[in-house]
Amino acid sequence: MTNKMIGIVGGVGSYAGIDLIKKVYDLTEATSDQEHLPVSMLSVPHKIIDRTKYLMGETDINPGIAISEIIASLIASGSSIIGIPCNTAHARPILSLIEKSIPESCVLVNLIEEVGMHISTKHPEISRVGVLGTTGTILAKVYPEVLSKYNIEVIQPSEDIQDLFVHPSIYDTSYGIKAFSNPVNEKAKENLGMAATYLSRKGAQAVILGCTEIPLAIQYEKIEDSLIIDATTVLASALIRESRKMEEVGP
Repeated sequence: MTNKMIGIVGGVGSYAGIDLIKKVYDLTEATSDQEHLPVSMLSVPHKIIDRTKYLMGETDINPGIAISEIIASLIASGSSIIGIPCNTAHARPILSLIEKSIPESCVLVNLIEEVGMHISTKHPEISRVGVLGTTGTILAKVYPEVLSKYNIEVIQPSEDIQDLFVHPSIYDTSYGIKAFSNPVNEKAKENLGMAATYLSRKGAQAVILGCTEIPLAIQYEKIEDSLIIDATTVLASALIRESRKMEEVGP
């Protein structure tokens, strides 16, 4: 059986793509080079407008245009299973444009849908989750829209915590993860840990790391009594599953 090639849109953020590739390899059961899955990543970050800026009306250029072009290049190089390691890119105004460009022969794995399925199947007892993400992801209600289908309530940080602690921990040029990815600045780690604790104390049974930069900072499995769900790891598992799916044979 030949596994289908996984294509990863890099540069959204740049270390998030690297983290996703690492997790694909970490989660693949392989005893030799040849048993690992074929993976291609294309990272051209200068071409992709910041997703949150678009959703907040700071630019009219839909980043879905550039992402679609990158996906077309990945497909041309042999990829047929596509993953976008960016939660904010799954906001409906961006994702709907991307989806139109995907040929029927390819599968675009929806990160947010996969998180919903993961929680409902692996943790059916969970009915209330907190989400840490960019302001674009929070304002676009990316997670509430999808998780409501699974009867899961979503708690988001207060406006103050989002504006003063979460978003800057991703974007601030003096300490944010986009500027300091390896190692992550301690201030970013502390701020995000505090925000996760806030969500836990608000009654979240689990906290979703709903920005692919955040797992670079939060690498523990629980915060107080709440489970940590790394959306990047969920995406990696889904890409492996789709890569290994057998083609359906007609009658």
